Order: sequence, then C-alpha cells, then structure tokens
Amino acid sequence: MTIEDHTDPRAEPEAGDIIGQLLDAALLHVPFDGWSAQTFAAAVEEAGITPALAEALCPRGAVDLAIAFHKRGDQLMLDRLAEEEMTGLRFRDKIARAVRLRLEVVDDKEAVRRGTTLFSLPQYAGDGVRLIWGTVDAIWTALGDASEDINWYTKRGSLAGVYSATVLYWLGDDSLEHQASWEFLDRRIDNVMQFEKLKAQVQSNPLLKPLLVGPNWLAQQIKAPGTRDDLPGSWSAPRR
Repeated sequence: MTIEDHTDPRAEPEAGDIIGQLLDAALLHVPFDGWSAQTFAAAVEEAGITPALAEALCPRGAVDLAIAFHKRGDQLMLDRLAEEEMTGLRFRDKIARAVRLRLEVVDDKEAVRRGTTLFSLPQYAGDGVRLIWGTVDAIWTALGDASEDINWYTKRGSLAGVYSATVLYWLGDDSLEHQASWEFLDRRIDNVMQFEKLKAQVQSNPLLKPLLVGPNWLAQQIKAPGTRDDLPGSWSAPRR
C-alpha cells in the first residue's frame, strides 16, 4: 500500500480552496452586481458553502473576494514570469514585460474595473494601496531586486505610479490586443528612466554636492523592511 492509498478523499478542503470556489462563483456576478453583498450571497449559495464558514473566511464578504481576485492575478503573473526567457533584455524592458503580463492574465476586465471602483472608496482605499504595493513588490522581487536601502522604496513607488496609470488606461483601451496600452506603458517607463537619469546628474554635480549632504545622510538611514508583506518599512536609529 502506498502513502497515497492512505489519503482520505473526504478530507476537508483548505481555506484557500474554499475562497477559490467562492471567488470563481462570484466572478459570474461581479459584472452585474460588482463586488457587493448580493454577489457574495450568490457566490456562497452557488458554491455550496455554508454561510457561517463563508463569513468566517471572508468577514468582509465580497471585499475579501476582490482582494483574493487581485492576489490570484499576482500569482498568475509570477507563474508566467517564471516561464519567460528575458535573457539579454534591458531591465526597463523586463519591468514592462512584467506589467504587461500582469494585465494579460486577467480574464475579466470588468472585474478589474469594478475592483478599481471599490478600492477608490475611502473605507477601502488602504486595501487598494496595499494591493498595488504587493503587485509591484512581487515584480521587483521576481526580477531579482536586492535593494536594502531607500532604493527599495523609490523603485516600488515609481513602479506603483506606472502600474496604476497603465491599469486606468488599459480599462478604457479598445485598441487591437491592447496595443495602445503597451505603448502607453512604454512611455511611462521612459518618463521614469528620464527622471532617474536627471537624479543621477544632480547627484554627480560638484556644485550641488554640498547641498545634498543632509538629504543623502537622511536617505542612508532608511532601510528596506525586514518583512515584505505590507507598506511600512523600518528606520535605522543613528549610531551613538
């Protein structure tokens, strides 16, 4: 008898599997009812999950399913990235490819549109910011970023702006295969690269170096967070 023979087919599904079932059921209703209580109730019924269990796993109902939908997209992007051959590409092209993949894995643009509306509400804006930060952190980490200083934040902050703007453009894009969105994405990344070039020129200017001593010292005190699952970072106390 093998180990597999001891597996109980009646074993209880894990929480992630149940949330996945609820999410799959909810996506049929999101285009019509949004990420709403009505959508959550319909998903619970159609997935055959008891309301008590569904509420325990998703205490905020459809909001938690919208978060799960976004995180599912992040994971699909990472899976696609792992299969990509990007040897020889410029780093800015790798970033552009990752953002493009993140949008290409979306099967239902309307679900993203409804999620954008949801996370623009004041009570859920914090969740929206954390989700975007999680996406750009996943991209930088997958591409091998090893920053441990303020660059950890500036890279993700810059990409968060590029990603957010591209998503909004993509939502309204009806061009063939979203070609206009990819051109928009390239322009936004070029803007960031131009800013980085200007910043490097300022830092190397001997006339400006005395003025940058204080800001540079301050920047050196900022360190990347020890755990990377949220927005806050860490501050290294000055050595005595």
